[in-house]
Amino acid sequence: MGVLCSRICLEEKLIFQALRERRVGFERMDVRQVIFDLNGATPKDYDVVLIRCLSHSRALYAAKALQEKGIRAVNSYEVIATCGDKVLTTLALIEHGVPTPRTAVAFAREPALTAVEKMGYPVVLKPPVGSWGRLMSKLNDREAAEAVIEHKEALDKSQDTPFYIQDYIHKPGRDIRTLVLGDETVYAVYRNSPHWITNTACGGSTSGLPVTPEIDRLSRAAAEAVGGGIVAVDILEDTDGSLLVNEVNHTPEFHGAMQATDADIAGRMVDYVLKIAS
Repeated sequence: MGVLCSRICLEEKLIFQALRERRVGFERMDVRQVIFDLNGATPKDYDVVLIRCLSHSRALYAAKALQEKGIRAVNSYEVIATCGDKVLTTLALIEHGVPTPRTAVAFAREPALTAVEKMGYPVVLKPPVGSWGRLMSKLNDREAAEAVIEHKEALDKSQDTPFYIQDYIHKPGRDIRTLVLGDETVYAVYRNSPHWITNTACGGSTSGLPVTPEIDRLSRAAAEAVGGGIVAVDILEDTDGSLLVNEVNHTPEFHGAMQATDADIAGRMVDYVLKIAS
């Protein structure tokens, strides 16, 4: 088994430990050092490669290169391609009937402002590719929308990044993060914050939450919509109590969730990958 990664974080250390405990032969593959000879032979005869790259593009190209050589990648190229792009994720959720916040995409300043006005304030403007709650903006009025959209347009020198505009959900100071392995929801936790961005990377804290039948159903439906594998699902609670899937993450971190669940997360991940490889 290969584990393709760059920076070794707590999650990777725990995955390595779980592999050793199960006496599984594995090799850390540093994505910054690996060479994929696209015309040549397979780099090594791995049964499966678990992809833990922080970079979306590195994970995407590596998964495709591995699969073209007949090596199983977890997650697959198809899952990474969908989850790594919020536009594609939203389209997949809608196609499979998974409830998600109202979303619009525009490709220039004026249509983006029109979409914002039509949706109604507040709205959230997100980069289509990105994680950890970075570069997101909550637009409360026309002045803010004009300033942020103009700023983003000026920074995008290629002029080809779409504006991803999403209805702001008035959640109760928290959201829900779940982990799905294949067709099983392993855990659910609350991510709490007084700020509207509740990501643990932005200072949010976690607390325990039972996996209710509704959370389980919604989490597995979201995972299936993007192609399955190992994914984290972000769920928002609307003011009427309904649940909406916001995003699906293809390289889930879980150090925050470890504070709120007794699940052996790294061990369960390894067991799932070994099952895939068998």
